[in-house]
Amino acid sequence: MFGYGRSNFTWNGTLKELQGTYHSSVCKEGRRSRMTDSSNSSSGLEVLLSALENAGDVESTLKILSVLDELLSAGTDRRIYYMISKGGSEALLTALVNTARCFNPNYTILLPLLHLLAKVGYRDRRIGMKAEDAGAVVLTLNLLKQNLKNAKRAAACLWVIQVFASSVSTANLIGEHCGLDVIYRLIPHYTTKNLHTIKAAINAFAAVLCTKANVCLVVSKGYISGLLRLYEDWHCKDTHHVAIAIRHALLRCLHKVTYSTAGREAFFSLGGLRLIYQTTQTCLMNKALSSLVEPSVQLMRKCLPKTRLPLTSDLSAYSFPIPGRPHSDLHVNMAFSDSCGDSDEEEPEKNQETEHNNYDDDLETDQSKLRHRPEPDRPKEALAQYNVFCPELYHDFQELDLGSETERSSPASSSDDEDELCYSSSPHGSQRNGSDPFQRKYPKGVAQSDSRNFHIRSTVLGTSPSFRAIPKETRGDHFLQQNDHGHNDEEETGDESCHQTIIDRLLERNASCIPHHDPKLYRSAASKTKSIPDFNILGFPDFWGHLPPKGHEPMAPRKPNVQRQKVLKDVERFLNKDDIINKVIFDVEDSSLQCPSDSTESLRFFSKFECGNLRKAVQVRRYEYDLILNADVNCSQHTQWFYFEVSNMEPNVPYCFNIINCEKTNSQFNYGMQPVLYSVREALEGRPHWVRTGTEICYYRNHFCPVRGRMMATFYTLTFSITFKHSDDVCYLAYHYPYSYSALKAHLKVLQKSVDPAKVFFRQQTLCGSLAENSCPLVTITACPASRGWKDLHQLRNRIYIVLTGRVHPGESNASWVMKGTLEFLCSNDPVAQSLRETFVFKIIPMLNPDGVINGTHRCNLNSEDLNRQWSKPDPVLSPTIYHTKGFLYYLNSIGRTPLVYCDYHGHSRKKNVFLYGCSVKETLWQSAVDTVGVKEDPGYRTIPKTLDRIAPAFSFNSCNYLVEKSRSATARVVVWREIGVLRSYTMESTYNGCDQGIYKGLQMGTRELLETGLKFCHSLLSVSKDVKTLYSRRLINHIDLDHNTLDHTSNDCFEDDEPPCVEEIEYSKDCPALKGADLDSDVNNNMACCDEDEECEGEQQRNSFSQSSMKSRLYHLISQTSIGTE
Repeated sequence: MFGYGRSNFTWNGTLKELQGTYHSSVCKEGRRSRMTDSSNSSSGLEVLLSALENAGDVESTLKILSVLDELLSAGTDRRIYYMISKGGSEALLTALVNTARCFNPNYTILLPLLHLLAKVGYRDRRIGMKAEDAGAVVLTLNLLKQNLKNAKRAAACLWVIQVFASSVSTANLIGEHCGLDVIYRLIPHYTTKNLHTIKAAINAFAAVLCTKANVCLVVSKGYISGLLRLYEDWHCKDTHHVAIAIRHALLRCLHKVTYSTAGREAFFSLGGLRLIYQTTQTCLMNKALSSLVEPSVQLMRKCLPKTRLPLTSDLSAYSFPIPGRPHSDLHVNMAFSDSCGDSDEEEPEKNQETEHNNYDDDLETDQSKLRHRPEPDRPKEALAQYNVFCPELYHDFQELDLGSETERSSPASSSDDEDELCYSSSPHGSQRNGSDPFQRKYPKGVAQSDSRNFHIRSTVLGTSPSFRAIPKETRGDHFLQQNDHGHNDEEETGDESCHQTIIDRLLERNASCIPHHDPKLYRSAASKTKSIPDFNILGFPDFWGHLPPKGHEPMAPRKPNVQRQKVLKDVERFLNKDDIINKVIFDVEDSSLQCPSDSTESLRFFSKFECGNLRKAVQVRRYEYDLILNADVNCSQHTQWFYFEVSNMEPNVPYCFNIINCEKTNSQFNYGMQPVLYSVREALEGRPHWVRTGTEICYYRNHFCPVRGRMMATFYTLTFSITFKHSDDVCYLAYHYPYSYSALKAHLKVLQKSVDPAKVFFRQQTLCGSLAENSCPLVTITACPASRGWKDLHQLRNRIYIVLTGRVHPGESNASWVMKGTLEFLCSNDPVAQSLRETFVFKIIPMLNPDGVINGTHRCNLNSEDLNRQWSKPDPVLSPTIYHTKGFLYYLNSIGRTPLVYCDYHGHSRKKNVFLYGCSVKETLWQSAVDTVGVKEDPGYRTIPKTLDRIAPAFSFNSCNYLVEKSRSATARVVVWREIGVLRSYTMESTYNGCDQGIYKGLQMGTRELLETGLKFCHSLLSVSKDVKTLYSRRLINHIDLDHNTLDHTSNDCFEDDEPPCVEEIEYSKDCPALKGADLDSDVNNNMACCDEDEECEGEQQRNSFSQSSMKSRLYHLISQTSIGTE
């Protein structure tokens, strides 16, 4: 309720009296009958608004304004919105225009009218346009000009102008009529008088700066310098912190004027960045000023000048000649995309940031497209070539009649014709007695000496014993010549022999300690792997192997305000360059920077090995490094995956690593995820573990931009600190647990040797060659028939098919670990595995993108295309693995063996847990608000997810999604469902981070849990067998871990990103937080509560000194009942 002087406004009329007065006035104008009819059919609120527009006396107008104010103040904002819907804004504007157009405006009416208009207009999104139509904008500005020396009136006008400026055209109109100049003159240097008016002026000034035209006007008139001096003056002199709101408002103005490039340049050239940085340091030391820190930091982030990456080109350091494309095209800089997605269900970030309604628009609602199966993309005759990949259908199993020695060499378990090394021990032998042979402690001096020999240029990890001794010119420059190792014996030196002795000794000491891994097999496989840079050094973790740590690793707690500290450090680095080194330590394009340095003042980096990705390392300070990742081959984007070697460290000293060209807009690194580290020293001492590591981890938008791309393109920094335990160590850091192509090839050979060919039909074949001529393996696993009898062979050749694929996105190494768990389980002697083999034929393509994995890319193949967007019409030359995988699925369908289940293994970087994406017509239509009555659908697509939710502790059923989106129409999941007709066509997503439910809640996923996920997926297949009773026998149930703790978890409800907003703003805000409606209401009420002892207020008190409380109650009750309703 409005206050006037020392007493409140009183009531002297009822609604009936108001209507009578109103009707009397309109009768004199000849319009009684029309308005009487209107009043009879209108609510009390509408009557009040009509009376307000046409009131002719002060007393009636004041009564109406007071009634409206009390009605709106007593309830919630719903009352104001209701009033707006009934034309309240228009009525107030009309009353304002009618009152203010007088030669001598009556401020007894204007003051409460302006205040009520400010409250209502703030919530009316169209108030600016309405004010223009009513002619109230320029009129209010003129009122302000007339009352510059009257604080109360000026404040009221300023609040209304602030509200009007919500419309761009209205703000421009105010600027055209010199409104900015008028308002700016009302902002003084530090004072303790009229603070509410000063604050109103600053907020109005900021509001009018919502348009580019006004910002340009402010920049041209030099107001930015004035605003900076004002902020500095108020900051220095407001020692008692009574004017924090004014300083906050000044920051809002600075945010507005720096919206344009010209504004940011003026702000920076006038020393604004240094001034805000210095004042922020003061604010950080005083809790009372904490509200100023965040807008100051955001302002600095926005105004920090863009810095181009220190690269020669945005394009990848690696290029590959694409068939059918001119070589010159490779050097054309591609359009730079802001960011990119990272999994089957994650579109590029520009799609991830769309509003929820746009997400709904992406859903496929055309039932003909959802239900219609397109014609095959190739003739049926072309499918005959794929019959070779079903050897179980024509193999005669003659070896079943022979002895075990013959069985061991039988073609039933043969692989491709690649050379193999002898594998002399059982892959399971190391853990049969429950002991861990790697826990043997070797003398510290021995391990330390050995680790020194694994420095980045060591010959120990070459792909051939004498490779490092051969001059480059004799090795050849073609990227496919890594396979050629025809070197003369005399080229080997004593050093190589020594190193070979070292590696032989170490392998002998630690032979066969890691299940399903043999370093010699790995080295043999790696020697045949073809890479663009012609890798000839092995990454030690891939060669030596990995065992998961004994315990679980919890998610890392986020340090409070860690991002703020990093941003301030970036600003300090820009302003004060005294301690900045800026020395390039490593460059994958400069061979002179890849040799070990004798300097002890810097780390050494290396990444030219399989799966490695680090393009450049720059030493910023003594213990701080900027790292730049290499883009995917033949393109200028998709920088997220990293894997590199670091050495020459000092122990017990925190090193800070800043990866400055990440592209994703958010990451699980903001939610407890840590990178992984592998120590050679630790491995040689018996602890060959990839471990989660890093403190002060955060992921945020930075000020870097592409070399030649758009300045507005966005990069993000992943920053973390690591304290190394040992000196003379070699460590490896990675985005996630690496899993290389050579590791897969070696693993398949180990599995092949581990199975009993009399029981397990294991066949590895080459589906096709990749662009770089690396083979794409296809593995068949099923049970051998009990005999060659017709019945047993018939049962074999009528088994149901299951098709599994993985690693279409190279950066999703977690998918390979899950696939590893699946493969190992299916080849095991577990009764459940045996039952599955007897029921199903498994066709597994573990790595759909071998070239991308080998060359350390994040998302694409060598053609710079996302292979999981090529399934609709794959190119046989540019996307051969997808083309032939789809062709094989067509072939299975054509011979009546359509897979019962298809699952593509992926990783997800923005969500926790493990979950499935499937396809459902009914759920897609229902989500799109389409009538699903009469739509029938087999609900069997939910069987496997429900089973996994019960048996897999990392799985979250409520994170699953079965919607078919238009943007995913070319993914494996949708194409196999729609074109091949597989009801249970899935994408299985595994988090890079950990779980937020179940027994793994709060823990990061390690390789142990990923392997377990692959195993549990196999268990879930029991639920879709036709012979469910047989498979679910008590014998099998006892072998499935159904511990009650596993079942005791509640899945997370999440259908998009399941993470809440990050504690700190990842993106820097372009604007300071707007003034809240409650704050504006408070300012208005405080202004009216102030007692001005001028003549107008005194006369106002006299006119309204009498009270009629009973009439007030009746009027308020009547209006509330007839117009407002409940809140």
